[in-house]
Amino acid sequence: MKATFAAGCFWHVEDLFRKTNGVNGTKVGYIGGDLENPTYEQVCSGFTGHAEAVQVDYDPSIISFEDLLEMFWSNHDPTTLNRQGPDIGVQYRSAVFFHSEEQREMAEKSKEHLDASDRFHGPIVTQIAPAPIFYTAEEYHQKYFEKHGLG
Repeated sequence: MKATFAAGCFWHVEDLFRKTNGVNGTKVGYIGGDLENPTYEQVCSGFTGHAEAVQVDYDPSIISFEDLLEMFWSNHDPTTLNRQGPDIGVQYRSAVFFHSEEQREMAEKSKEHLDASDRFHGPIVTQIAPAPIFYTAEEYHQKYFEKHGLG
């Protein structure tokens, strides 16, 4: 099954999910914008509307979508609009791009539950939207941390 998450710079997010039991593969790319086949430079301009994202291929008999959601929530700040740490811009937004009605329902329930808790210091601004076309990023971005000994 597929899951797609945007949580700031895709290098860290990809590394986290790739090392998770039950994840068969990951790829980083761009999603949610207006330009076909955008490049990294175009997405970084902030004018394409794309988010840097990670598409996760997972085995639901080993890891659930709920578990992937928990990893997503735990590894970025979903209360900052279009920003993660020093990275600022729409391309760094927090988003769950769902591939099924079931994923949408789980993401919305999870977000509502977290918003009602005291876990975060402000309201969650994470976008939950249907997954449009995912454009795979350039090869040098794939498994970036592993290639550069940073993982």
